[in-house]
Amino acid sequence: MTPTPVTVSIHRIVSPEKVPEVTAWVQSGVRLANRWPGFLGSGWIRAAEGSTDWVMLYRFADADRLQAWETSDERREWLARGEGLVTEQAVTRRTGIEGWFDPPVRQDEPSGPPLLPAPPRWKQSIAIWLGFFPVNLAFTALVAWLLPAFDGLPLVLRVLITTLILTPVMSFWVLPWVTGRLRVWLHRPPRRRRSVPRR
Repeated sequence: MTPTPVTVSIHRIVSPEKVPEVTAWVQSGVRLANRWPGFLGSGWIRAAEGSTDWVMLYRFADADRLQAWETSDERREWLARGEGLVTEQAVTRRTGIEGWFDPPVRQDEPSGPPLLPAPPRWKQSIAIWLGFFPVNLAFTALVAWLLPAFDGLPLVLRVLITTLILTPVMSFWVLPWVTGRLRVWLHRPPRRRRSVPRR
């Protein structure tokens, strides 16, 4: 059976005055996770401008390697360094790509805004393509212009270098930016068809 990737969403509260410290702490955690088998990427999303609600997303290739990371001594030491910087509110785990499209809302407050359902797969695919196509096109054109010898490298090496560079770009900046701009469309409920009365 093909392993199912798992996306973890962690809702944390961050004081505005601690944002630089928290950002450095998160980046150190991402660098640590990047060395861990099965790590597929991560993102750090704020609910709104000026909000103290932040959602961190990270993704592993399967549940076993996710568990290995989450129970590792390295991660425990990293979490210990973050004590006092953030307040953890809720943790959710989802399979598939839907976790990247969850709206960053308060999940611990019953009176807060409801958690919207994940958008349909076709909308998710369009959002990913809208981010990946221009980034990949720009990267390919830039490399061809700056490094003509890149085309002479073996195909596997070219793909390896491209994915190593573009994966964090997509995870940290492009995908959060695209999903933020398309959020209304992504979570818009489907139109109901009007029933035509029979004569």
